[in-house]
Amino acid sequence: MGYFIGYVLVFFAILLIRYFTTAGFFYAYYSKVKNNKTDKKLLSQRPLKKEQVKKEIYWSVVSSAIFAFFGAVTYWLYLNDFTAVYLDASQYGYWYLPLSLLIVLLLHETYYYWIHRAMHFPKIYKVVHKVHHQSLSTTPWTAFSFHPWESIIEALIVPIILMVVPVNIYVLLCYLILMTFSSMINHLDIEVYPESFRKSTFGKLWIDATHHHYHHKEFNTNYGLYFTFWDKWMGTESRKMGD
Repeated sequence: MGYFIGYVLVFFAILLIRYFTTAGFFYAYYSKVKNNKTDKKLLSQRPLKKEQVKKEIYWSVVSSAIFAFFGAVTYWLYLNDFTAVYLDASQYGYWYLPLSLLIVLLLHETYYYWIHRAMHFPKIYKVVHKVHHQSLSTTPWTAFSFHPWESIIEALIVPIILMVVPVNIYVLLCYLILMTFSSMINHLDIEVYPESFRKSTFGKLWIDATHHHYHHKEFNTNYGLYFTFWDKWMGTESRKMGD
């Protein structure tokens, strides 16, 4: 038990450093652009709620503690050979490395899309998801601002995937980095991707700040996490995305 608590504390420290470093970097850019009211990259001119950032940081610290617990659980599973995480990059062939990343992203996307839609059912929304949507205009600090129940629901999928899908440790690291930066960018409330990318074939499938901005604005559209295909297939993508 003592070792496990130690794992939790180590993961908690790492997650806090990740959160404050990454969100702080993006928030510096956000503040600079936000102060320029004529900047076309701004997605919302709506002012932030009173003490919104403080509340977002508070809930994000709570979320980090929960994510740290699940990180420790995943590490324990790995130490006891209950995961499919492997160290030798050549074990399944180098060609499998990018494929495994894509598989993990698609599985996570599918889980998140349907869970996210379920969290918008009125009775579930009030208990689980309302905290996140209290940020009508989002900031980088919003990225991990969740109620504990939502944090638990979101954290569950990672150890489950890693118990089933063989993933190299470096691919796992890339996945975690991508997850962090994607969440920060999507809540930046400023569109950072160039128009040429957004209009490309891949760009139309990749969720950006504009896509997620309309989720916070309209509430019942744009449920995706990384990709837009579920929203397109299920008819839940905002009509504004075609403008």
